[in-house]
This record gives sequence, structure tokens and C-alpha cells, in this order.
Amino acid sequence: MATSFLSIYSDDHFMQEAYRQATYAFEEGEIPIGAVVVSNNRIIAKAYNQTEKLNDVTAHAEMLALTAAAEYLGNKYLHDCTLYVTLEPCVMCAGASYWAQLQRVVYGASEPKRGYRRVGNLLHPKTEMVSGILAQECGDLMASFFAGKRN
Repeated sequence: MATSFLSIYSDDHFMQEAYRQATYAFEEGEIPIGAVVVSNNRIIAKAYNQTEKLNDVTAHAEMLALTAAAEYLGNKYLHDCTLYVTLEPCVMCAGASYWAQLQRVVYGASEPKRGYRRVGNLLHPKTEMVSGILAQECGDLMASFFAGKRN
């Protein structure tokens, strides 16, 4: 008799950790985006934007978290994993999520200017997408960051 695995944590729980990662980016003057990868109800990777720190345009939170998760699992495919990210992924990060074949992508705030959805769905056909988790908090952090940059 097969039993299904029920998560004891909610999407909100894991998004809180992604949000925490985003605050680290904020504190370092990076665009405040955080990401975590979860497998079997456990965080296996976490990261935040480090494009300025690493002088690398590809050092997005999602990219760093996916790389760390693949290294942790010893496999480039993340079939049973969920990526939690505070902002809708860009085209590059959605493409990386496609190739990683994630089970789910969950994001907080939408990104109408640079989010992947503006060019169509770039996620793997088997990937479930969930949006709006902690959307207000994630959006407010981004707005606060850019308001500080404008002053």
C-alpha cells in the first residue's frame, strides 16, 4: 500500500526562509531576492542575490540555490525539489529551472518588467508554479530597496 508524503511545513514556512535570504541581500546593497530549494520537506540549499559582490550577472539567488542543490544531491536534475524565491524569476532563472526539471516553483511578488511570464511559460511542462506567497512582504522589500537607491 503506497502512502503519499504530506509536508509538515507550508509554502509560507519555506518562503519565510527565502525572505530571510532576501534581507541579507538588502543589507549588503544587493537587489533583495532570496531563494531556497526544498527536497523531502527539508531545505537543501539557500542563497541570495550576489551579482555586485561576485561581479557576476548570473549570480541571481535562484542560480546560486539551484547550483548548491545540485551539488548537495549530486545530480543536475532536481525532480523532487521545490524552488522558493521571493520574486518571479527572470528568463535566465526560469530557463535554469526548466533544465533542472524542478517539481515546483513558488514565488512571492510578481515582476511585470523582467519576470519570465512576460515572454510565456519557460518552466518545464511537469513543473507546478505557485505565485503570491508572501507577495506583499516580498514586494515591499523590493520597493524599499529601490526607494533607498533613488534618494
